[in-house]
Amino acid sequence: MLFLKSTSVSKAPGIYEVDIAAKPPGKTFGIFLATDPDQPPSALLGQLKVLGFENTYSSPYLHKDGGKVLDLHFQKDGTDIFKGWKTEECTHNLAAITALFEEHGIAIAPRVMSMAEAYA
Repeated sequence: MLFLKSTSVSKAPGIYEVDIAAKPPGKTFGIFLATDPDQPPSALLGQLKVLGFENTYSSPYLHKDGGKVLDLHFQKDGTDIFKGWKTEECTHNLAAITALFEEHGIAIAPRVMSMAEAYA
């Protein structure tokens, strides 16, 4: 679940927060979204599917300010060991993710999770 200060502020229509993160060593990134379940970002979600990202987790919750949130996680299998991304796949996929979110007016900052965060 992403940390949200408020559900009255969004990054784009239907999107409260975005996190692009990888577990160490940091070559295979997942997409984590906090969305508005009443006004989902259908175009963006469809584009993620076209890019090969599959929804692996979906959980609704009520934010402390009373707003409804749908927590979504997406991942894309690669061709490396344990379905990870090879270096070329990482470069290509991050470019595609960056372009997709820029198209929706969202700047992203991919990051590598800490060990504690990744395996909590």
